[in-house]
Parts: sequence; structure tokens; C-alpha cells
Amino acid sequence: MELLRRTIKHKLALVGLIILVPMFLCAVFAPFISPHNPLEPDMKNILAGPSFSHPFGTDTLGRDVFSRVVYGSRISLLVGFVSVGIAILIGIVIGVVSGYYGGIIDETFMRFVDLMMCFPTFFLILAVIALLEPSIWNIMIVIGLTHWMSISRLIRAEVLSMKGKEFVLAAKAQGLSESRIIFRHVLPNAISPVYVVATLGIGGAILTESALSFLGIGVQPPTPSWGNILTQAKDNIEVAWWLSLYPGLAIFFTVMGYNLLGEGLRDVFDPRRRYQT
Repeated sequence: MELLRRTIKHKLALVGLIILVPMFLCAVFAPFISPHNPLEPDMKNILAGPSFSHPFGTDTLGRDVFSRVVYGSRISLLVGFVSVGIAILIGIVIGVVSGYYGGIIDETFMRFVDLMMCFPTFFLILAVIALLEPSIWNIMIVIGLTHWMSISRLIRAEVLSMKGKEFVLAAKAQGLSESRIIFRHVLPNAISPVYVVATLGIGGAILTESALSFLGIGVQPPTPSWGNILTQAKDNIEVAWWLSLYPGLAIFFTVMGYNLLGEGLRDVFDPRRRYQT
């Protein structure tokens, strides 16, 4: 509750929450919010402009853009949370093992992290996706497998600072097992910065998924995604401006919301920055 109170009091975090909560509710209650079936074509209303019946207009098959944008928020939420969850899991395991045991294990893991960070992440994702069948699950796995490096470095640094603390030394003196020391004493005190990185990472994962879907190797039609809605928009930009405006705004505000929330959490978790806000 104290963390929630400090987060709400922080201006940037509060603005981020104000943006993200409606997006989250749209994703959860999409069947109740959408006025039309997002997959059902209507040949009588192809590329119809915004109206009372279709607030965001229709696409090249007459499908309601508002309904597709609302259902697209589900894809973005799923991709963001699952891919970042995979990245966090891998990053925590490698960071904790590397930082706690040190020596040759630390050197080996950190050199592997350095090697992974040498590759341009987006082009690495493009290469892997090109070899696999385009699907939302492959996208989430690939994004997660290519975004854990910074998390592992962060966790390693926190573990290195924690393992010399008095409470860790006292736990070792009591003869506690290493697994108990790691999971009960080291990791709970080292994981706070990961919340910030995870929040910022969700926005990055949403951008990556939208870019892949825009290029045609992400979420495949007819499943609605903000990226593949924009793919239609580029071919009809002169006659159907609404196809690019509304999904573009959805991507912009969602990513901005996660970035603002992440910046706010960074101040909340860092006492040195907290008193400057």
C-alpha cells in the first residue's frame, strides 16, 4: 500500500496510470465494449468514414476499426506481459547465478551477455521470425529471448552489492543453504529495480510487435493487431486517414503510458531521486 501511495503521488506515474488503466479495461472487457464483431466484413461499408455506427470508420473489408483497435489492445497486453515475463525470468536466473557465485561462472555468463548485446535486437528478431512460422506465440518468445540482457546485468549488480551485506553474512554463518539465502535474502532485496525495467520493457515489446505486424511477419490477419491495421493504412492513406490515426494513437498513448509509469517507479524505488520530485 505504501508503494501504491507513493506511485499515485508521483506526477509522471499518475499520468501513466491514468493512460494505462483505460487501456487495460478495454483489453479485459473488449467483448462488451466493441459494438461490432472485429472479424466480420461488411461489403456495404468499405472504407466508410467515422460515424455514429462506426466511431473510427471501417477498413478495406468493411470491418469496424474501433472494434479492431479495442481487440488489438488484447494482443498488445498479451505480448507485453508474456514477452517481458520471459525476459525477466531468464535475466533473473543468469544475473543471480552470475553475481552470487562469481569467478569463472560470472565471466562466462557476462561474456555471453556481451555477445548477445552486440547483435542489433530488432534485426535479430527479424532473422529468427523469418525462419519460424509467424504467430503471436513465436513473437512473444522471440522478444523475450532477445530482451533479457539488461535485466541480467541489473540483477547481477544488485546481487554483487547484496551478498556482502551483514544479513547475508549472518545467514551464511547460520549454515543456511545457498538456495535459501538466494531466494529468501538476496533476491527479494535485489529485485526492486526490475519492476522499473519491466514496465519500460512492456512499452518496447508493444512497439516491437506493432513493427513486426506492420511488416507482415507478426500477428497474422484476420486477428486484429494495431500493427496490421496500420499495414492497411499505408495503402489507403489518401482516402482513409482514420486507418492510420486511431491505431497510431493507441500505440503512442500506450507506450507513453508505460514509459511515464516506468520513470515514476524509478523515482519511487530510488530514495535519492524520490526527494527531488
